[in-house]
Amino acid sequence: MEYRRLGKSGLKVSVLSFGSWVTFANQLDEKKARECLELAYDAGINFFDAAEAYAKGHAELILGKILGEKKWRRDSFIISSKVFWGGELPTQRGLSRKHIHDACHAALRRLNLDYLDLYFCHRPDAQTPIEETVRAMNTLIEQGKVLYWGTSEWSAQEIMEAYSVARQYHLIPPTMEQPQYNMFVRERVEKEYLRLYEAIGLGTSIWSPLASGVLSGKYAKGVPSESRANLPGYEWLRQKLVDSAEGQANIRKAEQLRTLAHELGASLSQLAIAWCMRLPYVSTTILGASNALQLKENLGALAILPKLSDDVLAAIEQILDNQPDAPTDY
Repeated sequence: MEYRRLGKSGLKVSVLSFGSWVTFANQLDEKKARECLELAYDAGINFFDAAEAYAKGHAELILGKILGEKKWRRDSFIISSKVFWGGELPTQRGLSRKHIHDACHAALRRLNLDYLDLYFCHRPDAQTPIEETVRAMNTLIEQGKVLYWGTSEWSAQEIMEAYSVARQYHLIPPTMEQPQYNMFVRERVEKEYLRLYEAIGLGTSIWSPLASGVLSGKYAKGVPSESRANLPGYEWLRQKLVDSAEGQANIRKAEQLRTLAHELGASLSQLAIAWCMRLPYVSTTILGASNALQLKENLGALAILPKLSDDVLAAIEQILDNQPDAPTDY
């Protein structure tokens, strides 16, 4: 396992991490979740990602129960949670000081922890002043309930506003951002955030490296019955990934990439994950797996990373044909 600094912080995160979105409580029961966590931990993964919204808190309950049973040393792993969607009431949503406070303590109870290593603002909140959110996160850090805080799917402008507010009032700024990033979703990580990596030392923990399964090749012959695209409540995902013209075009590109992967002695999934890890400003790539066998295969991406030569990357770009334009240098 390789470890990278989370942005300019001193925290070392495994370049591959393990998340619980969709899988925990939906595709993974407690037994299967335990198998995956054990496999990940034994492979050197030290970062496990969760959120209050995942399975309406049940994902964190499962994770917390397993952590309590395993009795791993607390200084050997990193746990994150995310705050925004905690319920349907006005006080249970968003990034107000109250919801951030309540959500953090609720997450700690579900996870059976004294503190969160990382706490993400799951989305920007247009109805709450950023200063209020920054102060609320700073308070949690001062109380020892959170060690680092960050954002998820915030624009570069919103991140910079939070950073500037923190510096203005001598508060702790966001350390990391959690954006979607994969071969089909590139603009934000490769272009929009480009100046932030050096300017403020932004770290990233990227999600959906397999584009919700498209880059595993499993949709080439239709939607498997066990796929997340068939889960109740995820009809929007099926429409986006499979039933749209863009989705079908991406599935065809995935088949071309599969051929290239086999030439490297890799699976399509391993190639797609390794491709995400190639960027130095991707601190960690979050894996999601519905069984231990799938997770074990995805961990094999570590061996593929050194094989991504300039020629291989050029061949990938020719298939994708979606590289973001470089920022204009006048």
